[in-house]
Amino acid sequence: MPIIIDSHEDIAYNMLTFNRDYTFPVAETRRREAGSPIPDLNYGEAMLGWPEYQAGQVAVIFATLFAAPRRHEKDPFFTQAYLTIDQARDAYNRQLNTYKRLFDQHPDKFKFIDDNISLSRVIEAWTTPLQDGAKSPVGLVLLMEGAEGIRAIDELEFWRENGVRLLGPAWAGNQYCGGTWEPGPLTATGKQLLERMDDLGFTLDISHMDEQSVYQAFDQYKGPVIASHANALALLCGDSNRFLSDSVIREMIARQGVIGVVPYNHYLVWEWTYPGDKNAVSLDALVAQIDHICQLAGDALHVGIGSDFDGGFGMQSAPAEIDTVADLQKLAPLLTSRGFTNRDVENIMGSNWLRQLRRSLS
Repeated sequence: MPIIIDSHEDIAYNMLTFNRDYTFPVAETRRREAGSPIPDLNYGEAMLGWPEYQAGQVAVIFATLFAAPRRHEKDPFFTQAYLTIDQARDAYNRQLNTYKRLFDQHPDKFKFIDDNISLSRVIEAWTTPLQDGAKSPVGLVLLMEGAEGIRAIDELEFWRENGVRLLGPAWAGNQYCGGTWEPGPLTATGKQLLERMDDLGFTLDISHMDEQSVYQAFDQYKGPVIASHANALALLCGDSNRFLSDSVIREMIARQGVIGVVPYNHYLVWEWTYPGDKNAVSLDALVAQIDHICQLAGDALHVGIGSDFDGGFGMQSAPAEIDTVADLQKLAPLLTSRGFTNRDVENIMGSNWLRQLRRSLS
């Protein structure tokens, strides 16, 4: 099986919001949450757990710091939602500390990645034959989704020093730029943010940024650019600014960027909404997203997986073949059947993200 690198999982958010323990198997998390409001609040049951990471060869995850503005998370259950930027900063900091505790308490299961040395150690553990029964640790690279945890530009250094290596300025619109549901350009403060991000060596994640602000960022930002979790607009009937136009995808390709496609039914078939029929959407729709980006690129070097599992949706909102994160391996034979080579499949499943990380991590 190829190694998987998943470019988007809201691990700390879910640990704090739903009291999940991701050292447990998925079945145990589902048992604990059965009969609670959590599955409906999260559009389905949990899909992540350490045994499933092992079974699916999920070696590296871009693990997010994420909180939503209260205007978009009105249910009081979502304790990470914020009203003010001070509350946002506190929420992001709690999640940062949650990751630190995870690394301290379970060093055999999760490893912090913040440079090429720590990345290489994790990859070596997954590519070196192990003794019977031995397991490999999952490496986490920190990605800040939405920059409202950064109250002022000079706070960027704090987050860099604490291991954040990838940063997406927007979730919804905010003081830095337009975002999902709330279009708009980069603000003057947003341009200052990008300038300082560039100076400090961050990777820019354009997921959730409005297209107007994306093009402004392309004009300004000289560092590496990714889309950790975003699908192609051309294959969807909706006109949401959550998706990437072909012109943005082409520019990403020109900049050697990688796009993580999302196996969320509503982002694969626009008309599908929870609680719809899970079996109405298959992994073929995700393969079509992958193939679309590859056709625009002329190769298989600019697309990967950004699952967003357990973030905005759960198992009942994933394609029919997906029960847990381990089932992402089912993509490999589907890609092969579409004419992708073994090397192409390795690139899509993880190697494209690995190359991107090796280029961008100091």
